[in-house]
Amino acid sequence: MTKILIPAQRRKRIQEFLEVHQVAQSTFLSEMLQVSEATIRRDLEWLESQGVLERTHGGATLSRRLPVEPEYSLSAQTHPLEKQAIGARAAALVEDGDTIFVNSGTTATQVVRHIRDRARVTVITNNVNAALEAQDTDFEIILLGGSFRARAKSVVGRFATEALRQVYASKTFIGVDGLSLKYGCTTPINAEAELARLMIERTHGSVIVVADHSKWGIVSNFEMARLDQIHILVTDDGFDSGGRAELAARSVEILIASPETNGRYSE
Repeated sequence: MTKILIPAQRRKRIQEFLEVHQVAQSTFLSEMLQVSEATIRRDLEWLESQGVLERTHGGATLSRRLPVEPEYSLSAQTHPLEKQAIGARAAALVEDGDTIFVNSGTTATQVVRHIRDRARVTVITNNVNAALEAQDTDFEIILLGGSFRARAKSVVGRFATEALRQVYASKTFIGVDGLSLKYGCTTPINAEAELARLMIERTHGSVIVVADHSKWGIVSNFEMARLDQIHILVTDDGFDSGGRAELAARSVEILIASPETNGRYSE
């Protein structure tokens, strides 16, 4: 005879499952715990109220908090092949005549690295590493002024925001620390979030988020972009299929870059 679990025990089991698998379907949890889907929905609602997870259509994703910004060098070592492929796929969206904004971060750097050498484009960025990547190319790159942040290899602050207020872009490429259905795109650093929001505000074309699969479900303190501000997400094929469907239902176009093809193909 199967032991009936009390709510606290069920919720603990659900949390433990999500900590291992990051995502779960209500139907699976119902079978695993041998309770109705209505009971599972109530458990998920309670866990969401505690900040443990975010409910999705038919299930839930684990909420993972990112209170501290990772060092640039350490971030660059995380999923490097996926980031290269994402950068290549995103760079293919850049067209001659574009003026683009690119923010800080290792994946955003890969976008600049993969822009065609002879592209007739202007890149405006606060990403110092991205500017260095472009030093031997023919396209124009404008590095914003501001206070240098060694941890992120970026510049931020009043000088950067004042410069941005004098120009518009045809596309913006935003690297993020976290991507979530409930909280959108987030970062631990307010100054970085402020710049990203301003880039989006001053873009008259597509807003393109570049993020590998590990960013899904991560939530940090400062909002960079709402989901309804994002036109395209370029990610890798490890991104949760349920998450893709949820984002697509919110009118976000999903482009998948495969490390095996260095981003040349998408779905």
